[in-house]
Order: sequence, then structure tokens, then C-alpha cells
Amino acid sequence: MKGKIPFVFTLCTLHFALLSSLCAQEITPPTDVKVFDTPNDAGNSITIKWKLSSQDSLLDGYEIHRSQDPVGEFIKIGWSIRGINTYTDEEIMYKGKILHEVKNKTEYYYKICGKFDTEFTSFSEVAGPTISSPQLFNKSKINVLIGVMALLISFLGFIRIAKRGGRLFIRKIAGLEALDEAVGRATEMGRPVLYVPGLSTISDIATIASLNIMGRVAKKTAEYGIPLLVPNRDPIVLTVAKQVVKEAYLAVGRPDVFKDEDVSFISSSQFAYAAGVAGIMAREKPGTNLFIGMFWAESLVLAETGAATGAIQIAGTDAMTQLPFFVTTCDYTIMGEELYAASAYLSKEPILVGSIKAQDLLKAIILTAMIVGTILMMLGSNVIANLFKV
Repeated sequence: MKGKIPFVFTLCTLHFALLSSLCAQEITPPTDVKVFDTPNDAGNSITIKWKLSSQDSLLDGYEIHRSQDPVGEFIKIGWSIRGINTYTDEEIMYKGKILHEVKNKTEYYYKICGKFDTEFTSFSEVAGPTISSPQLFNKSKINVLIGVMALLISFLGFIRIAKRGGRLFIRKIAGLEALDEAVGRATEMGRPVLYVPGLSTISDIATIASLNIMGRVAKKTAEYGIPLLVPNRDPIVLTVAKQVVKEAYLAVGRPDVFKDEDVSFISSSQFAYAAGVAGIMAREKPGTNLFIGMFWAESLVLAETGAATGAIQIAGTDAMTQLPFFVTTCDYTIMGEELYAASAYLSKEPILVGSIKAQDLLKAIILTAMIVGTILMMLGSNVIANLFKV
């Protein structure tokens, strides 16, 4: 305790000396205050910049004051710590209520106050007027616009080539190539095909991709006259799946083969659903199991059960954490983006094929830019890196 008294006394002495110094001379105010509409924004924002006080290191900070009348009352609207010479006066909303308002097309004036303690202040000259207004374009993101336009042009170009009959190469995807063979094997064995469309909702892109593949599988099972079993976890996915299967059967002229009970609802509970599907495998002994969609921890339960029944199995998912389980237990695995390309791969629809090729081109450009940019950065140049700033 005794050691702290001299320390406190020293602090008090320094503080008193600083106050005496500031009393002897006024605080030097901040100067060269500039106010302007914040660029590249949606409005309701004004930026203020100033030159720091020559006594900046002694100050607590700077108060920002605003008024709509250069000779009227100025109200404090913000605070900036010492060493910082910029402030953005922008509209603040919370739960639908405006806590701080900055109107567009309204003139505002500003003063900056250098502040020490509660007694010593020094105001800059009045700056303004300035008004806030929204900008039609964000010029700092022109690179994004150029990228989007390039992607759009490549989309339209590849789609046009595909519609004219041009051959656009898409590499073979083994899992999709084996679909017909898998359905054919189930037909030879006289067993049904089990199709699990994942456990996610209809809003999941993996589920949508799975339903597209299901339409192709349903057409094959209808042609061969074997049952297609589709157990579902989500009621909405159940409704869509029934419609997809019905339309596939109708497209090949076999609506009489469709059985409503083959496309069924099991349970919305994850592992209750997994147990129900495992039971179907044990009872019905499907010749082919297709696990395509979004999966979680139940993936290994389903795939192991199917493998134990001796069925040929094809899995496809964009859940990277589940891919190892499918790779080890299934005959073929459709990985990641291959799932999204399935519709184009199977249907050869020009719009879908063209979009896939445009995406591949964009990926190739980005990959090349990354490699070249890395090399240039190692040589001290940020030219490529600056192109991708947003």
C-alpha cells in the first residue's frame, strides 16, 4: 500500500502540470475540415475528414458536431479517439426505428471539437454545407460487374453452340454412367430399386439435383417394369417425389405401373428414418440402392445395411464429411459438384449443358488467375490481386 502512494502522487502531479500547461495556452483546434457525400453508397451517409490538432497526443479525442444552420446550434453526434481523423455520419436504425437520422438532399454543417478532460475544448471552423445522396453505381465494384457480364456472355455463347448442335465435351461421371447398368441388374434379379433422396428439405440444392436424377431412374424402372421404392423424410419432398415418379411413368407410357405406396413417408426423425429404410432393405432385398442427396450421420448406417444385402449401390452427395463412408461402402460415388452436373449430363439439354460449360470456363479463368496472381505477388506485384478486391 505504501508503495502505491508515491505512484498516485506522481500521476496527480503530472495531470496537474498538464492542466496548467493547457491553461497557459489554448488547445490547438483541428483544421482543414472537409465534408463530402460518402462515395459508392446507397445514401444517408456523409464522411468528415480533418487535420489532427498539433496537440493530438494530449487530447482525449474529437467530438463531431452537426447543424443544419451554420450560425445555429451544433449538436454532438459522434466521437473519435485521438489519432483518428475521419468519421462517417450515417443513418442508424434499430428494430425499424431511426436512432440517428441523415436525410438525403438535406444540407448539413459540421464542426470538430478537440477535447481534453471536461473543461478544455477547442472547435474548428464550420465546414459545409454538404448533402447526402445515393449513387446509381458502386464504382469500387466495377470488377464484379465485369465478371458477371463475362459469365453471362459465356453462358449465352455456350447455350447457342449447344442449340446449334455443337459438341460440348463433358467428362464421364462413372456413377451416372452406371445408373442404367444398376437398374438393369435389379431387373435381372427380379428385385426392386431403392432410391433414397436424402434427408434434407426441398430448398436444399442437393435435394433438387437428386429429384432430377430420380426422374431418369423412374423412367428406366417403368420401362423394365420393376418397382421403384422411394422412402422420404420430408412431407414436401414426398409430394414432389410422387409427382416426379408419376410424370416419369407417364412419359414412357406406363402410368399403370405406378403404385402410390411405393413413394412413402417414413419419419421426420433422422435415425427413425434410417431404421425404417434399413428395414425396407432387409425385407424387400432391393437389387440396387441409390443414395443421392444430402446426408448426415445416418449415411454409414444406410450404406452398411445395403452392402450387407448384396445390392449394387450408387451414392451421391455434396456433404464432404459423408463422402468417405459412401466411398468405402458403395460401388460408385458421385462427389460434390458432379451431383449438380447430373441433370445436364443425363438429359443433354442445351441450356443445361451450356451452363455447365460456362461454369467450367469461369473456374478455369479463376484458377489461372490464382496461379498467376500468386507468382506475381511473390515477385512483389499485386496487379491480379487488386482485380478481385470487392
